[in-house]
Amino acid sequence: MTRVAIVGSCISRDLWRFRGAGDTEPVAELLYVSRTSLPSLFATPLPAFRPAARPPATLRPQPHRAVLADLQKTALAALVAFRPTHLIFDFIDERFDLLSAGATLVTDSWELEASGYRRQAAFKGARAVPRLSAACERLWLEAAGRMAAFVRATPLGEARLILHAARWAERRRTAGGRIAALDRMELLPGRPADIAAHNALLARYEAAFTALMPPMDRIAAPSHRLADDNHLWGLSPFHYVPAYYEAVWGQLEALGVRPRAAA
Repeated sequence: MTRVAIVGSCISRDLWRFRGAGDTEPVAELLYVSRTSLPSLFATPLPAFRPAARPPATLRPQPHRAVLADLQKTALAALVAFRPTHLIFDFIDERFDLLSAGATLVTDSWELEASGYRRQAAFKGARAVPRLSAACERLWLEAAGRMAAFVRATPLGEARLILHAARWAERRRTAGGRIAALDRMELLPGRPADIAAHNALLARYEAAFTALMPPMDRIAAPSHRLADDNHLWGLSPFHYVPAYYEAVWGQLEALGVRPRAAA
């Protein structure tokens, strides 16, 4: 039985949903690490952070778990304990700014904003590290080297490593079936994002990561990178048409991945 770990975004997790495993139940033999960044994964836990006694009503359980993992830095230990047979990386979640808070880094995701945790004293004086800045790219490249060393030094090195190469779509399929340009995007309300600039960053990230890591398989479906107005999660440059997930899932099956929904 395959045991798949994802360090990435919903584009990889949604491959299981495409195979009929929904979002309301966990998927057996799948570990999903999201809403984080390589520099944040290797940082220290946020000092003085206090998780809520119960998940905030503004977040579903999985996104809340992702926020907690990013703040408490538990994801790397969970990955090693899971002992995946396949480890998938995708970098679509590497779009959010980082926050320098005290002596650590965290990911400034929409989920962090929605959680209400930003109001805690632990974030007092936190400074943004813009994703497209040279400083953020230096932090990311350093962390990529640490990930490569971490994989080699742990049981993760026994997994089949897979890079899910994705980009922000520049076109969309409308609800009426037309193909139209997709030229505007907001990462967070009031924070517009440049699709071309983020795609260029993803290309640099992938090239650097591939050079640092042990041998990796690559999956991609560039001919199907088309945003879908009818997507379950709404219109976004990385919420693709069904043909995208079908094509990529076929490539995963060729690498030995098999789905199994929880009973």
